[in-house]
Amino acid sequence: MIKIQNLSKHIHGQEILSDVTFSIGEGKITGIVGRNGVGKTTLLKTIVDVLRPDEGEVLVNGQNVQKRPDVKRNVIFVSDMAEALKNESTKSVVNLYKEIYPSFDQTYFYELMERFDMKEAKKIKHYSKGKKALFSLIMAFATRATYILLDEPTDGLDVIIKRQILKFMVEEVAKEDISIVIATHRLDELETLADHILVMKAGRIDSEYHIEEVKQSYKKVQLVFKGEMPEELKQYVYLLEQSGRVYICLLESTGDLTDEYVNSFQPLLYDELPMTLEDLFLARLGGDEVVS
Repeated sequence: MIKIQNLSKHIHGQEILSDVTFSIGEGKITGIVGRNGVGKTTLLKTIVDVLRPDEGEVLVNGQNVQKRPDVKRNVIFVSDMAEALKNESTKSVVNLYKEIYPSFDQTYFYELMERFDMKEAKKIKHYSKGKKALFSLIMAFATRATYILLDEPTDGLDVIIKRQILKFMVEEVAKEDISIVIATHRLDELETLADHILVMKAGRIDSEYHIEEVKQSYKKVQLVFKGEMPEELKQYVYLLEQSGRVYICLLESTGDLTDEYVNSFQPLLYDELPMTLEDLFLARLGGDEVVS
């Protein structure tokens, strides 16, 4: 387990992280969401000790990463590795990772290269943007690290490659009992991935959700009335969208009681719709603060 305790960080006199505390268990996918600039990348870099915290500590299996840097072998941060090593060959990058990560599985690396039809390159910069992203992920998973931290892993990728990457991550977690942390502003990509979501605002963990609990606690409905929605009902719903007399709302799901209450206002139409994470966050936390 990774425990982040009371983590704070200032850069150039500006507070980027403020008293951040949470845990990452094994065998889970955790999403850290928030708009660009809220501190997601700084948080990941501080977890792996690329940046030193001003206050607080990071514990990996009970060991402080600053006092016991060897425990970082169980954690890998995937950011701009492909760009930093762009003039290196595939083989030289593999050799470098074998030196840094004693558990690097070269056989598995080549299995993944074949699976994704990745050819070796004389220089990493010769890969397309999508192939660079895939290569970075392949390198990360081949380290056999228990915790893999990803910063906007699918940003700017085309749909086909993005789908490959997301499917690959789900399979790896299920098969290897590892944990993945994804920092992103794309809620839609976490829809079928994440078990647990942390929401960051202004350098803090504003709230956290377990996906299954959220899906069981709320439902999305379409309501149509003869006139406007009754004011009394408006107090109990989160309005997502309105088009004339058609209201798309989010409401807490309490079974028959909710249905009976809504029906007591005699809507012309009351249909349940598929709910997305974006619906929930737009309604509960405000779109300007979470998604972009």
